[in-house]
Amino acid sequence: METLLKLSPAQSLLLRTAARRPDGRVIPPDTLRGGARVKVLTSLLQREWIEPADDGHVMTDAGYAAIGRQRPVPPDDVQPVDTTDDLQLLEGIPIRPGTKLAALVMALRRPQGATSLQLMLATGWQPHTVRGAISGMLRKKLGLHVVLAHNDSGERVYRVV
Repeated sequence: METLLKLSPAQSLLLRTAARRPDGRVIPPDTLRGGARVKVLTSLLQREWIEPADDGHVMTDAGYAAIGRQRPVPPDDVQPVDTTDDLQLLEGIPIRPGTKLAALVMALRRPQGATSLQLMLATGWQPHTVRGAISGMLRKKLGLHVVLAHNDSGERVYRVV
């Protein structure tokens, strides 16, 4: 019989919410403050369930195992959007290069467009945030004509025409 390790409620909350994120980022809630936040993060680091990353912490394989899950494997057919060599796609659009909104526009201005998952990976946003940025900022404020189509596998593909 497999037994799960003992976790405090705060540790369990952090690990389970991080496991739901595609990148496994650990983001403590605003209600976890001060010494409690430090204690929980320190204990997770000592057990090697999380590790430091660029802008915070991410889960390790041991962290996924501690809550009885496996690290999600991204689908093979999804290619992340490359944002370094596409600055020419921003010409004529008043967006600062290097921002998440710029990554969104560059992905949408490609001839093949971008799927919702590719846009999520390029920006780090949730699906509803991607759709909101497309309808609010790109369509309404910038006046771009964004079309939605479906590819052969039924995924949504957004494109700027």
